[in-house]
Amino acid sequence: MNISEFNIAAVERDTGLSKDVLRVWERRYGFPVPTRDANGERLYPAEQVERLRLIKRLMDQGHRPGKLFAKPAEELAGLAPRRTRPAPDPALDHDELGELLALIKRHDAAGYQQTMQQRLARKGLFSFVQDTIAPLTVRVGEAWEDSSFEVFEEHLFTELTKRLLRHAIATLPVGSAAPRIVLTSVPDEPHVLGLLMVEALLALEGAQCIPLGTQMPLLEIVRAAGAHRADVVALSFSIAFPQRQIGGLLEQLRLMLPAEIELWAGGRGIARQSPLAGTTLLATLDEAVAAIHDWRAARA
Repeated sequence: MNISEFNIAAVERDTGLSKDVLRVWERRYGFPVPTRDANGERLYPAEQVERLRLIKRLMDQGHRPGKLFAKPAEELAGLAPRRTRPAPDPALDHDELGELLALIKRHDAAGYQQTMQQRLARKGLFSFVQDTIAPLTVRVGEAWEDSSFEVFEEHLFTELTKRLLRHAIATLPVGSAAPRIVLTSVPDEPHVLGLLMVEALLALEGAQCIPLGTQMPLLEIVRAAGAHRADVVALSFSIAFPQRQIGGLLEQLRLMLPAEIELWAGGRGIARQSPLAGTTLLATLDEAVAAIHDWRAARA
């Protein structure tokens, strides 16, 4: 395999487009146009992967794929310009979050991990999630949008922070109090940091968390909720998830779940979501913690 070619699994991870979608587009729109390796497996040139990434971004903004495939690359790029990079703020370089961003930008993984572990030890897990990881995640997203972060730098931040959060969660006592909460995301939502942040806070409240990772089919979410005798199913939606799809997915899952199992949805992706019957929308981490207390108070 040429180093500038990627197999379908790598393209799925990199673009957020499922393998099924890639194959359907290949048949329906004639793009992408993969080559084949010696085993007949699809290989995608780097320039096609970049175009797919751009198409996915435009779809998230509400564009229809059929119209996007008809446009040349230059016109596609013009539809989704990145924000103009702001002038450097001298004060920003000296704030604590700015220093953490600078460690990622310098590719100093060891320095980032050490600094984050020190902040965790100093602040405690609750404040660390609320005051460091949550705003830092927003800043990293903004840095990618204004071109000051590369994709691989965003991935470095995500992987190091996931490792840190999972280790911190593993050191907590196993929750033994109600509610029992299944934590996951829907298909095509690969972002896991939101799930890990809310799991940490709910675990600190003594809740029994059942983490399923990301991109679970709806039917499997329902089966898992039944198998674990869950009281709540909690989903996370990142700001990158297509806004127009959220309401329909939540309504569908609500119909599939037994009435006694509550459905919670949180993350930056639901900030503009209209209220839905039978679903609790949690726009902030504080609201997720409050939902635990509300659930318990209702059953006291």
